Amino acid sequence: MTQQPEIKPILIVDDTPANLSLLSETLTNAGYKVAVANNGDRALKMVKYNPPALILLDVMMPVIDGFETCKMLKENPATREIPVIFMTALSDTVNKVKGLNLGAVDYITKPFQQEEVLARIRVHLKLRNLTETLAKQNVLLKNLTEELDERVADRTAELSQSLQKLQQTQLQLVQSEKMSALGQLVAGVAHEINNPISFIAGNISHASGYVRDLLELLDLYQHKFPNPGSEIEGKINEIELHYLREDLPKLINSMKLGTDRIHTISTSLRTFSRSDSTKKVEFNIHEGIDSTLMILQHRLKANNKRSGIKVVKKYGDIPLVSCYPGQLNQVFMNILANAIDALDESNRSVAELEVNPHTIIIRTEVEGDDTVVIRISDNGLGMSDEIKQKVFEHLFTTKLVGKGTGLGLSISCQIVEEKHGGKLTCTSAPGKGAEFAIALPLSS
Repeated sequence: MTQQPEIKPILIVDDTPANLSLLSETLTNAGYKVAVANNGDRALKMVKYNPPALILLDVMMPVIDGFETCKMLKENPATREIPVIFMTALSDTVNKVKGLNLGAVDYITKPFQQEEVLARIRVHLKLRNLTETLAKQNVLLKNLTEELDERVADRTAELSQSLQKLQQTQLQLVQSEKMSALGQLVAGVAHEINNPISFIAGNISHASGYVRDLLELLDLYQHKFPNPGSEIEGKINEIELHYLREDLPKLINSMKLGTDRIHTISTSLRTFSRSDSTKKVEFNIHEGIDSTLMILQHRLKANNKRSGIKVVKKYGDIPLVSCYPGQLNQVFMNILANAIDALDESNRSVAELEVNPHTIIIRTEVEGDDTVVIRISDNGLGMSDEIKQKVFEHLFTTKLVGKGTGLGLSISCQIVEEKHGGKLTCTSAPGKGAEFAIALPLSS
C-alpha cells in the first residue's frame, strides 16, 4: 500500500488572539491544517521540530518582531525555503520593501480579507510545490547526467582499450607476416648462396694443393735443368715467374677468406631470420646480437659524412634463454639501427670525434637469479624527457617523413613485454646518449 505524504501545516504567528482565531477558522474551513504561535521565539522552536508548508508572520510583536524572526528563518538552511507572508497594518512602502528584502514572498494587510488571504496562500503553496518538484527533478537530472557521464566515460575507456588492442593485434600481424616473409626470403637466398659457395670453397682447397704441387714440380725442373734456354728464359721474364710464385698462394688464400666471409654472412642471415615456432626455444643471445651486427656491418663502416662506428661487446657469462629467437633478433635490429641513426644525426666535428668517437656498447649480464639483461648504449645526442616518455608509443617518431614509421620501438616493447614477459626501458638525457635495457626472464 502506497504511503501518503505528510500534510504540512500552515503556521500563523501573531500576538493578537483575535487574529489567530480568525485566520485559524478561515484556513481550517478551507481545508488546511493549521498551527499557531503567539510570538517569534515560539514560532522558531515550532518550525525547528515541525516545519510548516507556509508561515503567516505578523510584523509587530514583542521581544522578537516579525522582521527579526524572518531574518533568522532565512539564515537557517533548514528553514530558508519556507515561504513567509508578512501580516501588517502598516501600509508604508519602506516596511514592505524591508520585508521583501529579508526574503518574504508576499504580504497582506490588516484587516484581513478572507478571499485575498486564501488566494495568496494558494498561489504561494502552489509555487512552493512547483519549486520542490523542480528541485527534485533537477537532482534526478543531475544524477542521470552523472550516471550518463560515467557510462560514456566507461564506454569511451572500453573503446579506447579495444582500439589499442586492435592496433596491437595489427602490429603483431604485420610483424608476424613481415618476419615470416623475411625468414622465407633469407632462408632461400642463404640456401642458394651456400651451394655455390660450398662448391667454390671445396675447389679452392683442391686448387691450393694443385698449385702447391705444380710449384714444387717447377722447382724440381729448375733444379734439374738450370739452363732451360733463351726461349724459356724469355717466357719466365714475361710472366714474371718470381712474382707469380709469391702472389698466387696469397691470391688463393684471399679467395678462401672471401668464401669464409660469405659463409659467415649466410649463417648470420639464417640465425637472424630464423622462423619461430609456437613454443619458446633455448637460444644463445650472443649469437642473435652477432648476427644482427653482421647484417648491419655496412652501416657501421665509415662513409662520406662520418667516421666508422666502433662496437664494443662486453658479453657476460649468460645461459641460454627460453624465447622466440626471430622476434628477439628483430628487437636487436630495431635498437641497434636506431643507435646508428642517432650517431649519424650527431654531426660531430673531426676534432670532437677524435676525443669522443662514435661508439655503441653492448653489455650482457645476469641480474639476480632469474633475469638476463642486454644493454645497448650509444654516445649520440640523447633525448629530452618529453621524447623519452613517448619513445615506445605507437607511431611516434622523431625522424623525417619517409625515414621512420614509429613502429620499431613500439613493436620491440610489445615483443619484449607481452611475448616474453620482460621489460624494455630507456635511459637518456640531452648530450648523454641513450641506453636501452632489455630484461628477459630466464624461466618461461
